[in-house]
Amino acid sequence: MPPVSKARPSNYKTPSTRPLVVYAFDPTAGRGLNNYMTVAVPYEDLQPGPIGSRLAVIDYDASNQCYYEPVNLDHPSVIMSGGLEPSESDPRFHQQMAYAVASETIRRFEFALGRRVKWRRKRGGRADDPVRTKLRIFPHAFQQANAFYDPDLRALCFGYFQASVDDPGDNLPNQTIFTCLSHDIIAHETTHAIIDGVREFFTKSTNVDTPAFHEAFADIVALLQHFSMQDAVLDTIDRTGGLIYKTQLPPEVAPTGDKAAIIPELSEDNPLVGLARQFGQAMGMRSALRSAIGTPPNTHDLDTVTEPHLRGSILVAAVFDAYFTVYIKRTRDLMRIARAGGAVNNQGDIHPDLAQRLAKEASKVAAQFMNICIRAIDYCPPVDITFGEFLRALITADSDLVPEDKLGYRGEIIKAFRLRGIIPEDVCSYSEEALRWCSPEVYGRPVPPCQGLTYDAVEAEADEDAERRARRARSNAAILTNYAKANAAGLGLTYTPNQEPNINAYSFHPIHRIAPDGRLVVDFVVEFLQMKKEPLDPADPQSPEMEFRGGSTVIFNRRGEVRYVVEKGIDSQRRLEAQREFLLQIGHGRPAAAYQDQFKIGGLNFAAIHRGY
Repeated sequence: MPPVSKARPSNYKTPSTRPLVVYAFDPTAGRGLNNYMTVAVPYEDLQPGPIGSRLAVIDYDASNQCYYEPVNLDHPSVIMSGGLEPSESDPRFHQQMAYAVASETIRRFEFALGRRVKWRRKRGGRADDPVRTKLRIFPHAFQQANAFYDPDLRALCFGYFQASVDDPGDNLPNQTIFTCLSHDIIAHETTHAIIDGVREFFTKSTNVDTPAFHEAFADIVALLQHFSMQDAVLDTIDRTGGLIYKTQLPPEVAPTGDKAAIIPELSEDNPLVGLARQFGQAMGMRSALRSAIGTPPNTHDLDTVTEPHLRGSILVAAVFDAYFTVYIKRTRDLMRIARAGGAVNNQGDIHPDLAQRLAKEASKVAAQFMNICIRAIDYCPPVDITFGEFLRALITADSDLVPEDKLGYRGEIIKAFRLRGIIPEDVCSYSEEALRWCSPEVYGRPVPPCQGLTYDAVEAEADEDAERRARRARSNAAILTNYAKANAAGLGLTYTPNQEPNINAYSFHPIHRIAPDGRLVVDFVVEFLQMKKEPLDPADPQSPEMEFRGGSTVIFNRRGEVRYVVEKGIDSQRRLEAQREFLLQIGHGRPAAAYQDQFKIGGLNFAAIHRGY
């Protein structure tokens, strides 16, 4: 017998991604449009659930008071097949899909932000809870036509319900609809959780734009992901002659009479511009829940619309108007060449090679728009967000990374926002120069550099031990707090020693971004927050108190120099009066159910907001 060789260390590398099959849209699309798509989620060792380093899928059904068997994505049979096959009846696939789409949405945010996302601080709970630091996902949380992010539980809660009997759309009457099987709904709710972790006080009800912004941003992220689905994009391009923004796809063949005689003579909804189609149809709406094509340009809907989804649809329409306009401009030369060469006929049909080029361009521009929107979050004020401030953040964030806007992205964004009546405050015009945030020097308030901040590599945050991270955080917090107190006026803050309001360096993190020209941009983003209590109604001696917050988002460069200050001064009497008026009107023409503990300017009640669909 030959001698037995000693075991050698394995040379196999840990995979970087894990392929998992999901629905590209929802179950009603079947296998058409490549509705069975594979998502390459970042690889990590998983416990059954699945439970990973940041996500914990807990399949407890509160309506039936039972747990469903957790999926084991590390089981050999599951790994070999790239995950479980899509199934409406298998709760384990529901768990897989929720985990995969949430992971993919997190990946997109981290790519754009240049850092790992973190969840909101969870107060209370058991210290030995194994999922205390993770975002919980409940695929079958309750039996109701709803899905929402719960900030207190730090959880995504997905419901299930019976489709309409009289008008179920493509569903069976009374069919069970699972919201956790909608790619759009999962991405939407995950976005709520991510934004709440990045900007926790965006969930505070301070003006009519705050709940609408949360809903609009979540819709924008979910809808832009459609354009990464190549087969669906190709089909839409082929049937619309490249006009991917059309709400209806023309029939595959022209009707032979006054009415369609066969299925190919029927027009269809454009899947790219509709959000949560199965949910909307199951509710008897005969269409998707919402659309990327909202209010037309030159409207004044912002003057009258206050419901979060309807108001948010104005912001969604502005972003997608800019996206579709840029796409048309970037493909105009291709279409012109194709028409000259006969690659586009009078019916709009286009050559497959041209369709491939157009689809690639549509996906590329959509990815760029998503990155622009996500990066803008770091350039927003820490509290009291408005649509106009988001426009300023978009322009500043993009011009910071791409100084020369040769393709006109920022010009189209500004035009789309202007045509929908989104007016930023404290600017003299809609020019890029006027919309960009400024450094303190522009306002005659120069401040010295902040010395001593620790900038670590991107990988270090994930790999280093918790104690080292904690030491670095305590050091940076102390440095930033002392710096803000010493330079309060220049940073748009108010500070008097031993008096309220105090200054809190609430969040701080380095960001690493690669510019199109190859430059590595490293900055440090800080939220300085202040809070004081004010009477809700100064004229009423019995008036309850409200919490009034202010602060600044400050962006430092690697040398500690202040590049931008985005301030919401706590001494602003105008802002205080506007918040008082807003809170007093809740319940009088505004949906009171959407807000919690109104006098504390409580967090948004996403369950109540989403109940209005």
